[in-house]
Parts: sequence; structure tokens; C-alpha cells
Amino acid sequence: MDKNYDVIVIGGGAIGLATAYHLGKRKAKTLVLEQFTFVNQLGSSAGVSRQFRIPYPDEYMVQMALDAEPYWDELQTKTDRKLLDKVGTLWFGDPDVQSTEGNIKEAEEALKALNVPYTSLTSKQIEEQYHFRDLPETYTGLFQPDGASINFKATIETLLEQCQKDPSVHLEEDSPVIKINQVDNLFEITTPKGTYIAKKLAIVPGPYINSVINLLHFTVEATYWNMSSAYFKKTDPKIQYPTWFVFQNAIGENGNQFYGFPAVDWDHPEYIRVAPDFVITPLEEPGDRTLIPNEQELAYTAEWVKDHMEGLDTNPTYTSTCLIALSKIPNKELLIDFAPRYVPNHENIVVYATGWAAKFTPFLGKIMADLALDGHTDFDITPFRLGPQFFKALQPIHSSHE
Repeated sequence: MDKNYDVIVIGGGAIGLATAYHLGKRKAKTLVLEQFTFVNQLGSSAGVSRQFRIPYPDEYMVQMALDAEPYWDELQTKTDRKLLDKVGTLWFGDPDVQSTEGNIKEAEEALKALNVPYTSLTSKQIEEQYHFRDLPETYTGLFQPDGASINFKATIETLLEQCQKDPSVHLEEDSPVIKINQVDNLFEITTPKGTYIAKKLAIVPGPYINSVINLLHFTVEATYWNMSSAYFKKTDPKIQYPTWFVFQNAIGENGNQFYGFPAVDWDHPEYIRVAPDFVITPLEEPGDRTLIPNEQELAYTAEWVKDHMEGLDTNPTYTSTCLIALSKIPNKELLIDFAPRYVPNHENIVVYATGWAAKFTPFLGKIMADLALDGHTDFDITPFRLGPQFFKALQPIHSSHE
């Protein structure tokens, strides 16, 4: 196999494969290095479904969701499997609560500013139209019809299939990066399978980001959540839910925010998946990840289902987990930037890290590919850039000239 590439993509999850897909479309000679196997369950690409939504409290995030839609449409042309099941997005709860997802009032203002259609709802209307019950009268909501449930497994498999077909793209699994050297402004990447040379690096290993960028002597501050979810069997087969999120104040030290999905053909079709949007104990390191969900988190979820959802057996039948890295930097959910300036050849190292980004998968791939090849992108990434004050240097780094 050839050892020289235009771009090496480190990380073969959803965003890594989307990056390689767009690099391949531009005929860039690309290598994808995945530390596990492709379509594995050990990182933030685990599980089967994700939510696509447009509501966000910030206009730039709403715009990013709008900009992502044509890239989903383009990817859909590559597969017969339906990637987005458009069932709408329902946000409801305490309108004053600030959560990891944002705030309902602020989201309404952002949607208005960008002329995105939505419907405002009272607590009673939410109960009447969407099968929830016994909600506080003070709760409000919004419904945005373009929200969807993402067939995430099919999305990843479609991207993998496209990369496998593309002669510009080579895929290597079971290939963790163990060393990065620089030789005459080229990157020399070592894995247990061999050493490869590239002009550019796209670093997208999900929650394992620091295990790679530490080799370049810098780090990002992140916390790690081993998120739980559960499947509840429908007792009324006619009931269907949209994708939804409920905003509630925490009870004591416990989280109190939940989200859910509709029943879908590709994932236990007679079941509704509901999950807590919190963890009781964050992980210290991604290597601490477990495939066993936290029992207390599931108990809180089942209790909420029992109290507020109709047409479901309140005992979960199946469970799942997913590992996610979240930025510790306020108002920086997604981190998209070049390596810091003190890293030699930093302008040829583009990094994506942290946050919930499945909804942007094909669009993020385009952004990362353009940054890697051109050094810029038409999409304004200013809100996602870190700047040197947010990077933490581990020790000085020097390039080699041999």
C-alpha cells in the first residue's frame, strides 16, 4: 500500500468518514485511521438514532442546522435507506430553564430572526397534541416541523460505503495513532500497522481527541459523559411521538431533563426511546467508558415516562449507552479550529472536537475537508474557534528536518 497522502483523517466515526467522503469528492488522496473497527459502539458514533433539529438559542447554530439540510439531501441520493424520518421537533417545559440544549424563549427569538417556521404551544396544547400528560400549567413549548429522527447507523454505513468505493480514499481500522513526527513540513503518522506520510491532518477522533492531540503537545479541556438511554414498548400501537426535549429545573443534585424519539422502522419499531440529558457521575477519561447504563439514570427516566407519557409500558425493555466529550469552555459546544500557533505547521492541522454534532454530520465533513485543503471554509466558524487562550500546551514541540 502507498504510504503518502494529501490528507490523513484521524478518527473513522461519523464526522471522520464524512470528512473523508468530501475529501474524496475533491480527489484528495486520503487515508482514514480508525483505532477500533468501523461502525463500532465505543465512541460518540454509538447507537442507532440521533435527532436532527433546527431550534437553538443562538442564531449561528440555527443557521448551521439550515445549512446542513442540503448536505443531508445530497447524501440521501447515495442510499435507498431513509436517513431522516421527518417527524418534527418539540421543545417544551419551563421557559426560563437554561440547559445543555439551550432555552425555549431564546430559541423562539432565534427562529423568528431567521424566519424559520414554528408553532408556539401552551401546556394544555402539548398534552392534547403530543401524548404527554400532567405537565405543569406554566410549561410552554414550540414545535418545528423540519425536525427528524436520524438513522445514524445507516448514515455512517452510507458514508463508509461511499469511501470504500472512492479510489481516492483508503481506510485502515484497528489503527490507533501512537506517534506523530514532522519531517520537512510533512506529517509522519505511526500506527501499529505502519507509518504514513501526509501534507495535512484532519483530527476527528470524537471523545478520544486528547489521546491524539497530546501527541502534538496540546490538549483541550473536556468532560466525558457515558450517556444512557432506554426503550419503552408501546402499549398503544397508534401513538407516535415527535423528537422532543423537556426543559425542567434539577431536583436536588439530580438531573431532570429528558429527550426522546419516535418509533422508527430501523430501531425496535414497536418501542419509543427516551433518555436522560444528564449523567450522575461524569467520567474522568474516555477509557473509563462502559456499555452498561447507569441504573439510577434509567430509574429517573422510567419515572418520568410513567408520570408524563401516554401509551407506553413504563418498564424499559432495552438499553444503550453512548460516550460523548463536552467542552468545559462556556458557550463552546463544538470546537472547530486549526492547531494552536505554537504547534509547527499548525495551519495544516484542522481539529474538530466535543459536542453533539450528529445532526451536522455531512455538512461538518464538508467544512473539515475545505479547512484541510484550502485553509478556510465558506461557513463562518468564528463561534467554534478556540484561539490560543483555550488551548493548553503540554510541553514545547519541535519539528524534525531530516
